[in-house]
Amino acid sequence: MLLTREELQERLIALHQASLELVKNVSLETLLERIVSMACEQSGAKYGALGVLGPGGDLKQFITVGMSAEEIKRIPHPPRGLGLIGAMMRGNSGNIRIPEISDDPRSVGFPTGHPGMHSLLGVPIRQGGRQLGQIYLTEKISAPEFTDDDETIIEMLAAYAAVAIDNARLYENLQSRDQILTRRNDELALLNQIGTALSSSLELDEIMNKTLALLMAHFKVEAGEIFLREEDGETLRLVLHRGEAAEAFWTRNRYKMGEGMVGQAAQTKKPVVSNHLEKDERVTRQAVVKAGFKQIACIPLTALGELVGVLTIATRSRKPISKDELAVLVSVAAGAGTAIENARLHSNVRRVTILEERERIGMDLHDGIIQSIYGVGLSLENARAVLHEDPESADKRLQKAMDDLNRTIRDIRNYILDLRPRQLRGESLIEGLGRLVSEFRQNTKIEVSLAGPKDPLSDLKPVNAMALFHICQEALANIAKHANASKVSIDLWSTSDRALLEIHDDGAGFDLEKASKTVGHGLANMQTRVANVGGDLDIITSPGEGTTILAWAPRSPSREGE
Repeated sequence: MLLTREELQERLIALHQASLELVKNVSLETLLERIVSMACEQSGAKYGALGVLGPGGDLKQFITVGMSAEEIKRIPHPPRGLGLIGAMMRGNSGNIRIPEISDDPRSVGFPTGHPGMHSLLGVPIRQGGRQLGQIYLTEKISAPEFTDDDETIIEMLAAYAAVAIDNARLYENLQSRDQILTRRNDELALLNQIGTALSSSLELDEIMNKTLALLMAHFKVEAGEIFLREEDGETLRLVLHRGEAAEAFWTRNRYKMGEGMVGQAAQTKKPVVSNHLEKDERVTRQAVVKAGFKQIACIPLTALGELVGVLTIATRSRKPISKDELAVLVSVAAGAGTAIENARLHSNVRRVTILEERERIGMDLHDGIIQSIYGVGLSLENARAVLHEDPESADKRLQKAMDDLNRTIRDIRNYILDLRPRQLRGESLIEGLGRLVSEFRQNTKIEVSLAGPKDPLSDLKPVNAMALFHICQEALANIAKHANASKVSIDLWSTSDRALLEIHDDGAGFDLEKASKTVGHGLANMQTRVANVGGDLDIITSPGEGTTILAWAPRSPSREGE
């Protein structure tokens, strides 16, 4: 039966309004259901379906309308792309409109439990020569078969649907890419934060705490820990735990290589992950399971291919740790392992340096100060022996003993000057240098002068000022102990971008190449202090020519308009 002009116009208006709704809807699943429902409404069909093709041309989705949940459940399997559905999927049949499905030679019948269907209208959904899917309509309600007008209307709907489906897919792809980019940005930010933390310190505890804190915050986990390999090479010891249930994790703080998940990660140097701790036979700390933790990841920490320790994160969440998250953990662990090993080596070097310095001080005290005191004692004994026989000689010997004692006291003060830690006490740099000069004058007979700017260098960062302060302290201590100088000059000045400190003495000087191989002059300390704040240090000296130390540290750049 043909539609009247008024009826066709009404259906076209309804189709246009419906198409506008399709464009608004960007959720693909909801969009597909809406298309099928609209097709049923526009054609008067009892049943409708929409098949969506995958990239390989197979049937990826099949959305139905008109059948109840119970009817769908009775059907043993979804469509397999055979019969009339397969003919449309292969794209060589165009539209299909038939009054009786079973009479068509391409039909293969319905599976058991499928409701009976007779009339069929099938229209492909195409976009730019590419078939996206098909609309299937069965059982025309008001007539024995679908009409030419029905076919025209559904063809128009299929055209709208193609655009809407393509837009929905593009939108989903954009959302997916946006999520990936957001995650990658977060991961890069994490790696940058951890890289900054690892490069800003050589303190082992600070490196481990910062790394673990950043990882836990990024992955939103409740606990984390770090095991380090002991010197025996076979034992891993828990050195740090952060987060919740500390008492549960500390129930086991040592593992042998290969023992439990921690030992396995150490032995294989590969990540070990458990998504179901309550069922995992490798779990050796049942208290952790009882505390509600569901997952744990153990990541080896390595440096130059050698095992340093194991980092673990644990969570009560059921959401599995993804491959991407595991890759980030492995990347972080690689950098952290190297930083931890460097910190341990630095600590060992520092310990050896302290021992060498103590040994040197002991030798200096024994060979110098103690021997001087012993010599004073002998002089006093000789003075006592001749006191009555030759009072004038005894008086000279007593005076010499007093001079020797005063010189020994100065030597002891010089050691105290070198060993006593000093800080800037809320002073400007020039004020702090003035205090060092005053103490130096009190403990030595060396003439010393200080020249500096009236400007307090308020834009010089405290850490930069402290570096220059300590360099001056160390230089003065070296002069007092080694230089045999009579004059020292200290000059502080500044340029637009840096503060400069020059310390010059007219003493004995030294062989710089030989001195740099020892710890006696503290040259490495000076270089390290100024390098840590982005500055530099230069030493000019030679035996018999005195010494000049020039150090500089950056100032904060001034802002325009200030």
